[in-house]
Amino acid sequence: MKKFKVLNLQDVDGITKGTSYKGYVIATYSQLLEVLGEPTYNEQSDDGKVQVEWVVEFEDNIFTVYDWKTYSREYTENELMKFNIGSKVTATDFITELEAILK
Repeated sequence: MKKFKVLNLQDVDGITKGTSYKGYVIATYSQLLEVLGEPTYNEQSDDGKVQVEWVVEFEDNIFTVYDWKTYSREYTENELMKFNIGSKVTATDFITELEAILK
């Protein structure tokens, strides 16, 4: 059973405010797409620093999985191998669980 709940745009209003970088996961965009489904934010951020971002609920906490400063959707989808993890709490358990599913 999936332990991750990827939130949609209607559910995330302000929920990621205050999150910050907590670590990363080695994965391709395709792998994340397979495990998490479509990104919550599937368009470039206003400042261009993030092309895609998943907002995920895991063990009653919110985590974000995102590319950072690639400035290229094409690069993110085809070459990027390291996605950042953000949260308000330690992300060790989330990262461990995500890595286990990605294997």
